[in-house]
Amino acid sequence: MSALGRIFGKGKNAKGKAPSPQEAIQKLRETEEIMVKKQEFLEGKIQQELATAKKHGTKNKRAALQALKRKKRYEQQLSQIDGTLSTIEFQRESLENATTNTEVLKTMSEAAKAMKEAHQHMDVDKVDDLMADITEQQELAQEISDAISRPMGFADDVDEDELLAELEEMEQEDLEKELLNVGEDEPAKLPSVPATRVPTVPAALEEEEWNLETRRHKVLNIGTLRQAAFQCQNASKVEEDEDDDLRELEAWAS
Repeated sequence: MSALGRIFGKGKNAKGKAPSPQEAIQKLRETEEIMVKKQEFLEGKIQQELATAKKHGTKNKRAALQALKRKKRYEQQLSQIDGTLSTIEFQRESLENATTNTEVLKTMSEAAKAMKEAHQHMDVDKVDDLMADITEQQELAQEISDAISRPMGFADDVDEDELLAELEEMEQEDLEKELLNVGEDEPAKLPSVPATRVPTVPAALEEEEWNLETRRHKVLNIGTLRQAAFQCQNASKVEEDEDDDLRELEAWAS
């Protein structure tokens, strides 16, 4: 049986069960391969008859015409095969697309069944009840933690206000003792009274004016001290000059 006969001829599935999409696609591919080989064969025959016609030419017109007739017939067969091959390719592509769509739908259907099976034992009310139970347990756990961390025993009976009052009494006693011991301690050395009269603070002056006045008096005091030091230095120099004159006079008299 030829290849075309094996594909399109009678077989086990001719009157029985239809072939599966995969089997049909495989058969269409085999048919395409046969058609392609047939094309190559006819193209070779056409070139061969064309060469024969050219060979005889005008020398043997009858042989040349016969070669051209065969060439023409081969070209018609080749054209038919081209059309058949295009139809087979289109059918195979359509079948492949249909098979792909079928597999996609099958997968989606199985996924939907799996999701339905997963949700079969789940209920919205049960989920709400479960979440409410979880919230309740969390609140209970927080209450237990608060109860465990709460102070117990003696600390509950102590009044913080009484403790604060006792602390204030202790501080007051310490302050009174310090005040009583002030006279017993050695008196601290006080700074000497300045020679110049310190101006009293006028009641009408603002704080800033008082500060400026105080600074001005300080500057005057510093100037007075510098002047006194300069006068002392000049007096010492005069005394030294007088001593030198006396010594020179004694030396001359002797």
